[in-house]
Amino acid sequence: MKVERGNVTLLGELRVPKSARGIVLFAHGSGSGRLSPRNSQVAELLARDGFGSLLVDLLTEAEAREDSNTMAYRFDVRLLARRLQLAADWLGDREGDLPMGYYGASTGAAAALIAAASRPERVKAIVSRGGRPDLASESLPLVKASTLLIVGGRDPEVLELNRAAMALMRAVVRLEVVPGATHLFEEPGKLEIVARLASEWFERHLRP
Repeated sequence: MKVERGNVTLLGELRVPKSARGIVLFAHGSGSGRLSPRNSQVAELLARDGFGSLLVDLLTEAEAREDSNTMAYRFDVRLLARRLQLAADWLGDREGDLPMGYYGASTGAAAALIAAASRPERVKAIVSRGGRPDLASESLPLVKASTLLIVGGRDPEVLELNRAAMALMRAVVRLEVVPGATHLFEEPGKLEIVARLASEWFERHLRP
């Protein structure tokens, strides 16, 4: 489906289960998008627990083609944050009664934190998987949404970056380390642990 706002058109996948308790907007990592198999798997598991999801490409089709050759946009977290806000506005028009959360991976986590800091009244909860919150350092003290940082135990550099980011945050924030998991959580069963932790966090903090 098309997520349109002004002169920007993004492609997305919207899933809203009957009697949804909330909806989660996914911010994908560098070079990824709405067809990410890892994020799709998490979205499916969240749906079982009653949460809707919007998986959306944060780059237009033309930008994505350019980025695949030049990597010009994938690390532009400010641009990604603006696109996430665009998608949130579009989603709010459609599903305005549902409390909204963000789920960000890698650079998408930084975009989610920046977007949440600029509109604290909109976003109630954030989950970061293998995220780079350090790329949102100036926005971290302004984030009001309850934030869960999930990092693989075999991802030491990102783990240290997340610990440093926690020290800058004033909102409710927790760090969960998944033992034996690397950056992409590709090991058997590790992504299921991420999905369970995310669902429990949204259950606790994603409220009207």
